[in-house]
Amino acid sequence: MRTIELGVTITDAAVDDQQTTIFCTPVVRDPRCPDCGRDGTYRDTVVRPLTDLPVAGYPLLLRVAVPRYRCTSVECGRAMFNQSLGKLAEPRASTTRRCARYVLRRLMIDRTTISAIATELGVSWHTVSSIAMRAVAKLIAAAGPDRLAGVRVIGVDEHRWAPRRRGTEGFVTLIIDLTPVHDGTGPARLLDLVAGRSAAALTSWLDEQPPAFREQVEVIAMDGFGGYKTAATAQLPEATAVMDPFHVVALAGLKLDLCRQRIQQLTCGHRGRSGDPLYGVRRTLRTRLPLLTARQRARLEAVFAGEDHLAVLVTWSVYQRIIAAYGHPDRRRGKAMMGAVIDSLRRGVPAVLDELAQLGRTLHRRRADILAFFDHHTSNGPTAAINGRLEALRRNALGFRNLAHYRWRSLLHSGALHQLVNAL
Repeated sequence: MRTIELGVTITDAAVDDQQTTIFCTPVVRDPRCPDCGRDGTYRDTVVRPLTDLPVAGYPLLLRVAVPRYRCTSVECGRAMFNQSLGKLAEPRASTTRRCARYVLRRLMIDRTTISAIATELGVSWHTVSSIAMRAVAKLIAAAGPDRLAGVRVIGVDEHRWAPRRRGTEGFVTLIIDLTPVHDGTGPARLLDLVAGRSAAALTSWLDEQPPAFREQVEVIAMDGFGGYKTAATAQLPEATAVMDPFHVVALAGLKLDLCRQRIQQLTCGHRGRSGDPLYGVRRTLRTRLPLLTARQRARLEAVFAGEDHLAVLVTWSVYQRIIAAYGHPDRRRGKAMMGAVIDSLRRGVPAVLDELAQLGRTLHRRRADILAFFDHHTSNGPTAAINGRLEALRRNALGFRNLAHYRWRSLLHSGALHQLVNAL
């Protein structure tokens, strides 16, 4: 059990069906008063119960015989005091120090639920939750400004933490460190999350950070939400905003779906049904051109042969050109291809292609952010990955009701704090 490393020695033990109980005493007696530093006189001994690491699958309770002393100094205001347990436990704590490290490792590395850890330790859910929250706060405080040192590329995205809450109350803004991914040195990590999904949410978080952090940020990756763009422009004027390729392709795909649905209504007078030409190729239209099989190509050619489907053909062509620009191995050539697509949609689109006209206005408005991807090659893919991991955390915990608790758990889950656990 390695209790000798904690400064106590075992004197007796008891085992029952519920837990293992270990009786122990401090190896060295320390009668020094914590206030005046003088040695006190022995008064009596009190037993302090402490929950420790489980042994052989059963909870472990340490019953430590702690000497109590009376201070002999007249000037000292403390009459009696208990001997400090040092490495074993903090003052007034009900668990040992290594128990807090155990809880953090189980949450961060093993992805265990708090309920399971509470069962292992033989304590309540609230006790484990309080240990985890206090420990994370200590880790963040111990790291200090060094935790944000070297962050040059960040990603911003929205995350729904409380699906049952209406409006923006159920959303938070995630701030992700993408520098390790950009440099190829490691995975992305969660820096923080703030309530809301607005420009004010991101602005308030950036405003709270030290000026050195804001000055060192060079690239910020985001989706098409204009609020994040506004906040980034105001707080990080020297940083380059990059619109994520996934969201650009998804936006073009959405316009393709809307165009297909509109032509479906005009030609057939109803929504897509089995046997309708456009409805039958709805998934094939969203497939990248080089990945199409010969059969899929033949089906598309048959659908595009009709003059009534010309609008779908034109929209599909733009969609494929955007994908081809992002997939081109030469970044300079891909940037030129994307610029040509944006210019062609801006110069003139027939009125019957309303979806393409809307797409062209959006792409032209965010032209600089879209083309910046080819210069910096930074995407929000790792941000979306952490978003998905937090959703898995929420499902594993059967939901959260407290945003502060969810923030600490998210930082434990995806904040790369495992290197700081030994500092506790």
